[in-house]
Amino acid sequence: MRGIALFTLVSASLMLPGCLAKTALDIATAPVKIVSKGVDLATTSQSEADEKRGREIRRREAQLAKLERAYEKQLDECEDGDRNACNEARGTYAEMQQIIPTIPVEPPPERK
Repeated sequence: MRGIALFTLVSASLMLPGCLAKTALDIATAPVKIVSKGVDLATTSQSEADEKRGREIRRREAQLAKLERAYEKQLDECEDGDRNACNEARGTYAEMQQIIPTIPVEPPPERK
């Protein structure tokens, strides 16, 4: 029993200096890591901004496509005499008119 305790004590004493050095290094570099992480979170790179803008444009395009499908369906029902569908179509058209100016127009392809 005494041998096991002695072996554990010797093993722990050999490993401890490495742990202490690692802990001291971690403590010394922690402020630098915290500041750099804060700067990364506070700033947005150009590529991140472009990606975010692209996602937002695609979201608006998807919303517009959804509204266009609903509008076509409502117009068909309106032409069949459904007054409620006519009112819904007016509301859907108004929503579409609000979204359309926020979607950039693609330039026409170049002719060769």
